[in-house]
Amino acid sequence: MSVGVRPCGEFARGYPEDERVLKTRFVRASMAAFIGLLFILPFIAGGYVLAIVSGILIAVVGATGLNILTGYTGLISVGQGAFMGVGAYTVAVLATVWNIPFWLTLPAAGLVTAAVGAVFGLPSLRLKGFYLAIATLAAQFILDYTFMNWESVTKGAVGILVPRPALLGHALANDAEFYYFLLVPAVLGVVVGRNLFRTHVGRALIAVRDQDLAAEILGVNVLKMKLVAFALSSFFAGVAGGLVAYYTTSVAPGAFNLSLSIDYLAMIIIGGLGTSTGPILGAIFVLLIPDVLQHLIEMLRNVVDVSYTFAALREIIFGLFIIGFLIGKPEGLARFWRDFRAYWKLWPFAY
Repeated sequence: MSVGVRPCGEFARGYPEDERVLKTRFVRASMAAFIGLLFILPFIAGGYVLAIVSGILIAVVGATGLNILTGYTGLISVGQGAFMGVGAYTVAVLATVWNIPFWLTLPAAGLVTAAVGAVFGLPSLRLKGFYLAIATLAAQFILDYTFMNWESVTKGAVGILVPRPALLGHALANDAEFYYFLLVPAVLGVVVGRNLFRTHVGRALIAVRDQDLAAEILGVNVLKMKLVAFALSSFFAGVAGGLVAYYTTSVAPGAFNLSLSIDYLAMIIIGGLGTSTGPILGAIFVLLIPDVLQHLIEMLRNVVDVSYTFAALREIIFGLFIIGFLIGKPEGLARFWRDFRAYWKLWPFAY
């Protein structure tokens, strides 16, 4: 009499099985439960929570794009905020001047920003590391200047008021409707960002990051792949900027400054460079920190007046976390999540 024996743990029997995203029934059930929670969230959460989650959904799109460029391809960029501004102004102009619907303005914003990003990515053909970061910093300043001074298009410091997006003639007005409006591109962005690196293009980008000379010897067009990485990253940034324009109903130059670019760089570093969950965890962490600090300041206000130090505390804490993760946990919060899953995978025999 034979007794069936089931393996303890995960054992792939082939390359396709090893590359499967949702490998076990438990993981698939957990993902289904998480998606279900996302869909019912407006029914169980208030407007304040929905506002925070909506901001996180937008940030996930932009951080996923920057993770493609910096995390997977190894090209440093500190101009993500400016590229988001290009997408925001593209949506604003198309929606106000030509009254084009959102399902056309958002892809257009991504394509226009991809073209701009590819142009500013040309220095990556000759520059690396710190020098490339300085080149993208120049792109940030150039685009900031353009937003402020190209008044015939951007309206300068006054900015542009953006109408609410409409679906089947119904303008999305309340928090719940906007939450669902933002949820779709966020989920699509995560899925595309995760599956991109299962294709030959994604693997070529990783090869460029790991060793560009060896990748070129193996037949990878390194120069082309660098421009592709900039274009893909900028496409995500443009869509995220367009979502910001629709969500805030206004576009102004000051909203897409260097501070925003630093925030997105912090997201992927703290979340985990080159991981699919890194942009999500990083966006949650970075956007929740100001609220946590605000509540902490409110608690301390009765003891000492510290309200004037809020901005400084935020920057100091971000800097400390970035330094801490770079030194102690270079893989960021994604590593904590991976270790947590590994511990429970073979529990109670997790050794």
